[in-house]
Amino acid sequence: MHRLRLSWLIPGLAVLLIAADPVWMNKPIPNWTEEDARQVLANSPWAKTVVAGVAPLGGEDQRRESGNMGQPRGVGYDGLGEGTRRILPGTVLGAGVTSPRAGSQVIRLLVRWESALPIRAAELKASEADSPMLSEAGYSIAVYGIPGTYLGDPEKLGNPLKGLAALKREGTRNVKPTKVEVFQLERGAAVVYLFPLSAEIDKTDGAVEFTALIGRLQVSGTFNVEKMRYQGKLEL
Repeated sequence: MHRLRLSWLIPGLAVLLIAADPVWMNKPIPNWTEEDARQVLANSPWAKTVVAGVAPLGGEDQRRESGNMGQPRGVGYDGLGEGTRRILPGTVLGAGVTSPRAGSQVIRLLVRWESALPIRAAELKASEADSPMLSEAGYSIAVYGIPGTYLGDPEKLGNPLKGLAALKREGTRNVKPTKVEVFQLERGAAVVYLFPLSAEIDKTDGAVEFTALIGRLQVSGTFNVEKMRYQGKLEL
């Protein structure tokens, strides 16, 4: 009889463990360990790793017809292989996403909601002093791991990307960034987007999708707004 009861309890206990909040969620920020901080920065309601779609390079004839000679260079072009992948319908600015195939290059990027208090606190705890955040007030989202090396004025590098990104919510007009900057960090390049506070994101939005086209890279990540809480307060 006891064994029978135990067999019923074990699956229930497993479900509770899976559903439990991560350890850092129930700690005050000053009590976070470095490991807590790294979890927040890598995999939390404010941070997620996504696989970027990679648009194929156009043929020489296509480039000649558009008036462009040679391969395109710059942010999101440098450091990528010349091979192409099949493009599938998707949501990234209507351009689609790619389906990786055997032997193709897979680009994994970290998308992080930089303006959220838990992210800023975790960066300090984990000694990520070079993590970029734009100085103006707004919702700041960074994409880490962009291939290539980009030196120069961050704003000039980011300006061509402004019209190619958006925050999307159901039943609400898409929000475009007011500023984009590109930073070369020790651990790779990062593109940082600033969206206006006038977008007034709150828990009633449910989910917010961030989409961006960075050169050939098609990026999409969805954030569950209701989960972006720390100790009862929405943190964006």
